[in-house]
Amino acid sequence: MSKVHITDTILRDAHQSLIATRMRTEDMLPICDKLDQVGFWSLEVWGGATFDACIRFLKEDPWQRLRQLRAALPNTRLQMLLRGQNLLGYRHYSDDVVQAFVERAADNGIDVFRIFDALNDVRNLRVAIEAVKKTGKHAQGTICYTTSPVHNTQLFVEMAKELEAMGCDSIAVKDMAGLLTPYATAELIDALHAATKLNIHLHSHDTAGLASMCQLQAIEHGCRHIDTAISTFASGTSHPPTESMVAALRGSDYDTGLDLELLQQIGMYFFAVRKKYARFESEFTGIDTRVQVNQIPGGMISNLANQLKEQGAIERMNEVLAEVPRVREDLGFPPLVTPTSQIVGTQAVLNVLTGARYKNISNEVKFYLQGRYGKAPGLVNAAVRQQAIGNEDVIDCRPADLLSAEMTRLKEEIGALAESAEDVLTYAMFPEVGRNFLEERAAGKLVPEPLEIPKVNECHTVTPIEFNVTMHGETYHIRINGTGHGAEGQRPFYVSVDGVPEEILLETLEEIGIDNRGNNDSTPPVKSKGSKRPRAKEPGHVTTSMPGTIVEVLVKVGDQVKAGDPVLVTEAMKMETEVQAPIDGKVVAVHVAKGDSVNPDETLIELEAV
Repeated sequence: MSKVHITDTILRDAHQSLIATRMRTEDMLPICDKLDQVGFWSLEVWGGATFDACIRFLKEDPWQRLRQLRAALPNTRLQMLLRGQNLLGYRHYSDDVVQAFVERAADNGIDVFRIFDALNDVRNLRVAIEAVKKTGKHAQGTICYTTSPVHNTQLFVEMAKELEAMGCDSIAVKDMAGLLTPYATAELIDALHAATKLNIHLHSHDTAGLASMCQLQAIEHGCRHIDTAISTFASGTSHPPTESMVAALRGSDYDTGLDLELLQQIGMYFFAVRKKYARFESEFTGIDTRVQVNQIPGGMISNLANQLKEQGAIERMNEVLAEVPRVREDLGFPPLVTPTSQIVGTQAVLNVLTGARYKNISNEVKFYLQGRYGKAPGLVNAAVRQQAIGNEDVIDCRPADLLSAEMTRLKEEIGALAESAEDVLTYAMFPEVGRNFLEERAAGKLVPEPLEIPKVNECHTVTPIEFNVTMHGETYHIRINGTGHGAEGQRPFYVSVDGVPEEILLETLEEIGIDNRGNNDSTPPVKSKGSKRPRAKEPGHVTTSMPGTIVEVLVKVGDQVKAGDPVLVTEAMKMETEVQAPIDGKVVAVHVAKGDSVNPDETLIELEAV
């Protein structure tokens, strides 16, 4: 017998893939006793987007979640996904931050670190691998699988050899978009086994409906470790069902030895849990073989759809899907996984919505083209690079070699809000969101977003409605009061946003996107008395091409600027973009400040031609 071992993703990647990483710890803990009895090789419980979602949306301390899961799962290895030098954020961190993060994660309960780099640049994995080995935990080097004119089996084999030489304990093949086919899987697994003595773990999303076939081929060619998801959070953009794979291998030479009836009980528990999160279900969770052509992971499709909906341009989705492979080719065929999936996807949206390719270029694309994320797998489009960074030098060293130690500065910046080393690292991962989380915790005001839209009582006075709304990465506390009967033609409502009241006049509550059944719909947004910013209509009015948040205002009233000079930095979908002056002129008005949410067609800065 040659037992196959299973890593289940139910507590991390499964719900990240299907319900936007929204599962709360309170829905994990009750089933942990049964999960701990199964005998999984490991449970993936942390990393990826869970850290961000915890502090941004759920208002949970991710470190506390890890400690609670460690206590509730004493007999099971706990695993996390770590983005190499990016850790859990979207930039490279200095080596001392990487080392501190790994040490604290290990101490809080992580046993297995799956470490990857979005570009498969092994230089960006070295420090994280060394840090894991120092803690005595399991360092799993990871190959991000993709297809392109520059990616082939031999390239992945060479990477596997480098990972083995760096001291990795095992190797994972991470098929994040579901691009593997059964016969390509057989070829790759054969080649990896011939080149390395390490165990191979296969992680494949079922986006194209091929993952279970790929896993079976991998098993028959010597792979003994596969990733699956409890069936009620499986398939589509998630992973093959655990119960199905256990049943498929039962009684064979590859029998997992896992209790199918116990797994079915766990599946029924999560069947009920999933219903609570219906509002976070993506419409792009089913089988979609288009991924074999456009290579866009399911989670990335959801992000693209959200961006376009915010623009009122969802009908342009097919244009964006066609543009993504073109941007990817321009950037030298990076694998589409965090953060490169966001970098490529957001630039594709910008290219489509502005009507001109690379008219607006995100800061992350500029950093990528400067080599600040690592070495591109293929040749970069020279014209695009010139347009983005001009004649600036492209770095050829390990990007983190250019970074100074950060931990001392981070501790000073966050100050007394940080009650532990873990809090400092929370701030390090996401400075704005992390600080906000720590401030709310200190004030005792951690309020998670609601699971359901509250219902409206259509009577003479509207029962106060309170809920959180997240727009462009920022969360606002909304309270609605009102007077007047639903049959009246027009009536006032009083909307308080983060404690600031404003009166609005509406025909009915349907106008704010909440019907009398409490359902959220796509009706136009509330129009208040007077607009905060004038509508852009003059050549010197500076606007943004997509909704976002102001990260930095680069000019002040009285400054002289030239057409093309950066005047603002905005953030949308976690990507930053410089907004440039449309004309030569003098700054006569600034209508925004750092942290403001902005929309297209608003005048953010006014320039007077000179």
